Parts: sequence; C-alpha cells; structure tokens
Amino acid sequence: MARILVIDDDNILRAIICRFLENAGHVVTEASNGRIALDMQREAPADLIITDIFMPEKEGTEFIMDMSEEFPNVKLIAISGGGNVEDVDFLNLAKHLGALKTFKKPFKQADLLAAVEELLD
Repeated sequence: MARILVIDDDNILRAIICRFLENAGHVVTEASNGRIALDMQREAPADLIITDIFMPEKEGTEFIMDMSEEFPNVKLIAISGGGNVEDVDFLNLAKHLGALKTFKKPFKQADLLAAVEELLD
C-alpha cells in the first residue's frame, strides 16, 4: 500500500483513476491542478504522483520541475491527451524533467496500474 496523489483537471477521469488505485489497495488523494497538488505534497507527501500535463493554474511540466527540486525522490507518472503541440512532445519533455513513466490518454487501466506497481517495488 502506498500513498498516491492523482492530479488532473478532468473530474471524471481523476475519479476513475482514484477508484481503481484504491481498489488496488492504495491510499489516494486528488487535486485538480498543480498548484493545489504542490500544497498537498508539502503537507502530506505522497510516495507516487500521477499528473496530467495540461491543467489550469500550474500545468504538469511546471509541477514536475517543482517536484524534482523539492521532492527529488518522489516517483512521477505523467499523462496527457495533448501529446504534441507545435512540434513539442510534452510527454517526452515530462520524462526529461523527471517523470519516470508517461501515458497518452486514453490508456488502459491495467497498464497504468502495472507502471504504478513497478515504480513502487
């Protein structure tokens, strides 16, 4: 069992991810953007964070940079439906900034759960 923070501005997708992680036995908290998530991480650090890339207030790449600086040992997974914008591959950028795994939406729950379990081992 691990503490996992899920960050996504899509309320429905966030709820789905939280539910299947909870069903796998994890303690899950959630945030709708990186600003809220950063405050939550400072108050009660998660073992693993799943973050969307495109969000209001503090987007995912900025959040990943903050995590790499403040919490260098936290494990990060980046997810995005956007992928490429103006020849920039944001999931690839997320990996360079510190995300250990990336997934393009839509992804299979089993694939995300396998990545979570792999990173927590």
